[in-house]
Amino acid sequence: MAAPSTITEDAIPSSPGHAPSGLLVSLTPLSGEALEATLANLALAFADRDLLVITPDPTPTTLPTSGHIRLTTYTPATIAPGGWVLTPAEFLEPCKLMREHASTACLLLGPEAQSLAPEALRALADAALTGNADLVTPCYALGPRDGLVNSAILYPVTRSLFGTRPHYPLAIDLAFSMRMAERLAVCAQKFTAANQNAAFIWPVAEAAAAGFSVAEVPAGARTLPRPDGADLNTMLAQVAGSFFADLDAKASFWQRARLAYSPRTAAFARAETTSVQPAAAETPDVQSLLDSFCLAYTNLHEIWSLVLPPNSLLGLKKLSQMPAASFRMSDDLWVRIVYDFILAYRLRTINRGHLLGALTPLYLAWVASHLLLTSGARPETTPPEKHIEALAAAFEIDKPYLVSRWRWPDRFNP
Repeated sequence: MAAPSTITEDAIPSSPGHAPSGLLVSLTPLSGEALEATLANLALAFADRDLLVITPDPTPTTLPTSGHIRLTTYTPATIAPGGWVLTPAEFLEPCKLMREHASTACLLLGPEAQSLAPEALRALADAALTGNADLVTPCYALGPRDGLVNSAILYPVTRSLFGTRPHYPLAIDLAFSMRMAERLAVCAQKFTAANQNAAFIWPVAEAAAAGFSVAEVPAGARTLPRPDGADLNTMLAQVAGSFFADLDAKASFWQRARLAYSPRTAAFARAETTSVQPAAAETPDVQSLLDSFCLAYTNLHEIWSLVLPPNSLLGLKKLSQMPAASFRMSDDLWVRIVYDFILAYRLRTINRGHLLGALTPLYLAWVASHLLLTSGARPETTPPEKHIEALAAAFEIDKPYLVSRWRWPDRFNP
């Protein structure tokens, strides 16, 4: 059993006239400069509220001068490896301290949190504090070449299977209610007890499966940390493997025909700002991506034939013969590829490590197609956000294919 945390409170008195917020702010490890900048942004965001902030870092030498932030440091019960996503250990402490301080909501901020604007911090917290949602995720404003694994797989599949609309199922900043904190802590405890501290937790899927309300708010630009020393093949295998495993564990929920999101959640989605910045009007250099795909078509065709049906293999053959200037992977083909890889992961059609490695060049082909389609260099250019939404709609339309093959895999063998 994990040892209890040790909490040291830095004596920063609450300011007279400030209302109690009922909000706990939990920070992940930050550098001294980043911690000070984050505290300054929190002071601006909650200038009218007293605020309790917890951090595993030593108390900074310079604190916000507003006087209404109470900062506490704690020793985590489980040491989580530093990284670029929220780890299971980082979901345990907020739940415990929310109970101790009778907090009604928590704002959990991930690495590079100092890049979040005060307005985004306040919007995330307010949506949880007012009771509008049990889980609130940010809609980041990213560049057209950022977050493409999310755009290609995580967002459209989560939207299709769980009926939820947040664009970032693996967001590194979250606001949530007490009951959501408890559910996330139970999920996290399973991983930390098994010493799987680098595992991913999928909060949007957890909320949907529990029947909790989910909301999304615009968060503007944000610096997203990158994995240290991980190549694309390793990173994609890590993310997709965790994602596919979570889908397998929640299959009894997402196979239901009903949608999981409520009108209230849909209203938040309609209020979003554009989350992908326009692409530059120039033809992107995708030749290296296409070379990787074409090489894989020759070397991995046998593996792909164990996973994909003949129609998909025929589509890949045509793609391998397309010139770069006209290269285009249809949304329908990409949807079937992803769904069939999810199924192969579940059925262990081949070794899972080999399976996920075989997905990488197919993903690179999708990236090349997406960049060419949205580059702004052609008359028929599609804005990045519009293409991502169209792709998500295609995943929704083809969901019955996944459900049918999941229930009766032998009838649909490739």
